[in-house]
Amino acid sequence: MRVALAFLRGDLSAAGRVVPPTGFTARLTLLTAAAMAFLAVFALALSLATGRLADRWSEALARSATIRISAPAEQMQAQVQAVLAVLSTTPGIATYRALESEEMKALLGPWFGPDLPVDSLPLPQLIEVTETAEGIDAEGLRLRLAAEVPGAILDDHTRWRRPLVAAAERLRMLGLLSLVLIGGAMAGMITLAAQAALAANGQVIRVLRLVGARDAFIAKAFVRRFTLRGLAGAVLGTAAGMIAIALLPATDEAGAFLTGLGFAGAGWLWPLVIPPLAAVVAYVATRAAALRMLKGIR
Repeated sequence: MRVALAFLRGDLSAAGRVVPPTGFTARLTLLTAAAMAFLAVFALALSLATGRLADRWSEALARSATIRISAPAEQMQAQVQAVLAVLSTTPGIATYRALESEEMKALLGPWFGPDLPVDSLPLPQLIEVTETAEGIDAEGLRLRLAAEVPGAILDDHTRWRRPLVAAAERLRMLGLLSLVLIGGAMAGMITLAAQAALAANGQVIRVLRLVGARDAFIAKAFVRRFTLRGLAGAVLGTAAGMIAIALLPATDEAGAFLTGLGFAGAGWLWPLVIPPLAAVVAYVATRAAALRMLKGIR
């Protein structure tokens, strides 16, 4: 902690004044760090949001199933009662119920409109099943239904759940990869800015060497100045990104993903990690660039 505070305070010696406090390199470093931090906030929000989405989809679909009954109208009620009797003796089922015609109409409304004549259409009867934490033996239940109610088909949502969860997981990995690429881009830009500053101050560096200054002493000035610039820019960019995320629409049922791209609860603490990481990236990039450039300045 003392070393970090001493580094932030710096010194008033000649080394502390080698790098100009203003100019092109200062603006470039601040702008780069701010822009990269702003993008990092959104990449982090995307990664966390898709992680929550994957967990929500996995949990919601894993504990639900649907039984579809296709039968002539005169046999429908009898088959529904037979399926309900099977479900009443099936372990692992928490609740089950047959959907009403109004619920069927609401499910089909987004595709066919609110005026769909449900009663006049030969629609299958749906039975909603909610599983317990232990779950059901899906294959065993399918065999029972095939033997006792041939018109009933069990859909445990596996074919829907796996692609959705896999897609959400890939989006989360893309968000994390974006963070890595953003960090690399920031390191590259800060390296270029540091090299430009070193080249512009080549004459000053030669004079410092003549009076006995070592390369480590000279590099310290560049490392400190560019690290502080990177930290300041990252703080500004992170703050702007968090404000932009806070202004996004809140999560709702109609668009849980598009309107849920944000932070929740303790997740708001994650963006606070970005400025220190940006400072570390700036420190490493500038130190490597400074030592490499100083070897070439004679």
